[in-house]
Amino acid sequence: MRNFKNGHYYSLNEYLQSTFGCKVYKISLNGGFTCPNRDGTIGTKGCIFCSAGGSGEFSENSTKSITQQIELAKNRVSNKIHSGKYIAYFQAFTNTYAPVKYLKKIFYEAINHNDIVALSVATRPDCLPDDILELLDELNKIKPVWVELGLQTIHNETAEYIRRGYNLSVYDTAVKNLKSININTVVHIILGLPYENKSMMIDSVKYVCSSGIDGIKLQLLHVLKNTDLAADYKKGVFKVMSMDEYIDLICNCIEIIPENIVIHRLTGDGDKKILIAPLWSGNKKVVLNAMNKSFNDRNIKQGSKL
Repeated sequence: MRNFKNGHYYSLNEYLQSTFGCKVYKISLNGGFTCPNRDGTIGTKGCIFCSAGGSGEFSENSTKSITQQIELAKNRVSNKIHSGKYIAYFQAFTNTYAPVKYLKKIFYEAINHNDIVALSVATRPDCLPDDILELLDELNKIKPVWVELGLQTIHNETAEYIRRGYNLSVYDTAVKNLKSININTVVHIILGLPYENKSMMIDSVKYVCSSGIDGIKLQLLHVLKNTDLAADYKKGVFKVMSMDEYIDLICNCIEIIPENIVIHRLTGDGDKKILIAPLWSGNKKVVLNAMNKSFNDRNIKQGSKL
């Protein structure tokens, strides 16, 4: 367990600065993908929490070419970044769920862009067949490649409730395969899933941190409009965490995350237009200020600001 008097966590900003030597901004791209949990292969409704946009509400329009999307995204953040570089982030839906020929076309277009320093691909552990692993290996020899795996929880009952569609051994195999080709592997965990207590959430964080990953994203559960999760929330099936509860949990998570694992996210942003709960999460500045105060109280040192 980490001693908070000397506590430090490895933030994404610190990692990016030390790796690339400049400000690096992640831009969200849309490859026009779907998901096996939506097209009928596994199911048709998607995961219970997933929005109609497949978590890609902040992505560019998939009707544009990848180069056009990159340029549009650069323009969007031009007031925040002037002389830095960018990570091409394929975010919406399952970004390895397509023929390898198509993936090769769009991923090469992104990674060969002069302003792109790395490629980040969000996907499911059950969507990494051998031919796609070979492609990722090729790309990783050009520029760094990250694969972000949406695990969310290690608990079977919760996985069934959220309609994840694969078991934990599939995740274990995916991490093993990715690390065998030196792919930087980042895992998503959702904190606050229905029927999970604090101990269960901590167990998920412990498990993934011992599985050989390079980074972790801790995501607050958001209840979004037009999801089955929203229907259960309105029925009173579960409650969402308060801000104080969530921040306390985040501090507990940081305490057990090894210092070599990069923490990519501590809360996440829900699209305010479709956010039902928790409404406090919509004010990111307030949340981050409260987190920083709690970190200072516990003497948790950050590599850089959140």
